[in-house]
Amino acid sequence: MEDVKKIWRTCSALVDEVGKAVVGKTIVLKYVIAGILSNGHILFEDFPGLAKTMMARTFAKTLGCRFKRVQFTPDVLPADIIGTYIFDEKESEFKLRQGPIFTNILLADEINRAPPKTQSALLEAMQEIQVTIDGITHMLPKPFIVFATQNPIEYEGTYPLPEAQIDRFLMKLSVGYPGREGEKEILKRRIKREKDEVDINSITSPETVVKMQNAVEKVHIDDSLQDYIVEVVSRTRKDPRVLLGASPRGSLALFKISRALALLSSRDYVSPDDVKSSVIPGLAHRLILKPEVKVRGIGPEDILNKILLEVPVPAL
Repeated sequence: MEDVKKIWRTCSALVDEVGKAVVGKTIVLKYVIAGILSNGHILFEDFPGLAKTMMARTFAKTLGCRFKRVQFTPDVLPADIIGTYIFDEKESEFKLRQGPIFTNILLADEINRAPPKTQSALLEAMQEIQVTIDGITHMLPKPFIVFATQNPIEYEGTYPLPEAQIDRFLMKLSVGYPGREGEKEILKRRIKREKDEVDINSITSPETVVKMQNAVEKVHIDDSLQDYIVEVVSRTRKDPRVLLGASPRGSLALFKISRALALLSSRDYVSPDDVKSSVIPGLAHRLILKPEVKVRGIGPEDILNKILLEVPVPAL
């Protein structure tokens, strides 16, 4: 239990430190930390200018991890991300020029502005924490987390992410606009520090992050909650409004996120509320609705909220 309290204190310090740069978004920050503890990748869908890039960079610094950013555009090639072999004339041999993917925290900025071939360059890395270049497999450093941002699909010049890639994101989050008081606080802090940059301290190290991720594996989840997870995911496949429901990765996502949220509440066991809080961020992006449903303005969140109301919550 002492380890749980230590991780909780560390995560609280991370939220406070990142909160110096990202104002009024404590709930979003906690979900991001839950994603990191779960060793999962996070997709942000939002409008430009809402601190998504700042959040990724700040988290990397507080975690003591290496950070790289790739701006996805229509002319970005897979080799620009994973790297390639180049010929070294001095030593008469080919040497690997590593791409930005060789890092701990990778920000894939506006990922849906790149064509599908380039987007797919991330698939192996996100699933297996490795890349294959010219038939040779290279392991990526640990931890390896992808923060990807995408513009709403209505934006000009965007390509929809393939279902296989969307499914590899543990959760999808939205930062959203700050409230009036939050936006005023942003201005006050900018006046006080007299510069754009925010001074951020490192709280952990890559080795500590990996230990925290391993600790999540020790969090207990009752059999009844596992049944609850399976039932919720199963109903997404049976809903007549859904063209494609959540895959077993969806069940695993709820399983992982709920255990991380338990740690963030200083518990070594999962509660029903942990699972319920995992459903929207863990499943909404995995559902593909029928066209006529989307035309009526119904979204995945509406369907998931209805499922949560219908499925009996286990009593622990």
